[in-house]
Amino acid sequence: MTRIALFQMTTGIDPDANAAAICDAVAEAAGEGAQMLFTPEMAGLLDRDRKRATPHILPESENPVLDHVSAAARQHGIWVALGSLAVAGEGGRWANRSLLLAPDGTVAARYDKIHMFDVDLATGESWRESNAYEPGDEVVAAQTPIGTLGLAICYDMRFPALFSALGDKACDAIAIPAAFTVPTGKAHWHLLLRARAVEASAYVIATAQVGEHADGRSTYGHSLVVDPWGEVVLDMGGDRPGIGYAELSVERIAEVRRQLPSLANRRKISKSAMI
Repeated sequence: MTRIALFQMTTGIDPDANAAAICDAVAEAAGEGAQMLFTPEMAGLLDRDRKRATPHILPESENPVLDHVSAAARQHGIWVALGSLAVAGEGGRWANRSLLLAPDGTVAARYDKIHMFDVDLATGESWRESNAYEPGDEVVAAQTPIGTLGLAICYDMRFPALFSALGDKACDAIAIPAAFTVPTGKAHWHLLLRARAVEASAYVIATAQVGEHADGRSTYGHSLVVDPWGEVVLDMGGDRPGIGYAELSVERIAEVRRQLPSLANRRKISKSAMI
């Protein structure tokens, strides 16, 4: 069994305060025997006012939140899946980047969110992530204490082709950090995450933002761990930030794959017809 920790956050517009909260969570998780800590999407800064946010969006090599969390990971000897940070990229656009930190504080893997959240909801909420962010184009997985960990971010969960590609990498777990809106969370959060776990025959670890944020948005919470059979192992609820723990079992992964070998049974679909 491998013990992991999820830090459900209410990230604000002050990167220093957000970094301090993550570092405190790193220390607490390590003290509770967790080998890995997972944070939500946009853990270092959550600010829909892009003019106000811009001075804080720096290249990865200059990001102070990453520096602080890397130092905390090194101090406490724990893996940290830093759900995502907004980092400056080339050409004046940003990247929504997930960073996997090894216990020595180095970056073991990085993944840029592929699918941009460009939607108009019935509630009147309108989001255009692609106005500021450059989408990634690489499927990423890395070796960790919980086996092969695939990386995805929030809106990615709606696109099965990405998870088919992660299935090709034989992922034992997939991290899906998020800052889900309340209406879409109520409708689809549990449904989609359980489906992703079942089709990948893998654990899904989905750490979420929660509550009322300083930039005026509300997020759904309900950080989840789902096992390969689609059973919810941990649901942190939608009321408050905090740290939750779960135990992941390689035996459970093997058991599910023996019973229902869907990954082995997949066939390439190369033809279609209109009738």
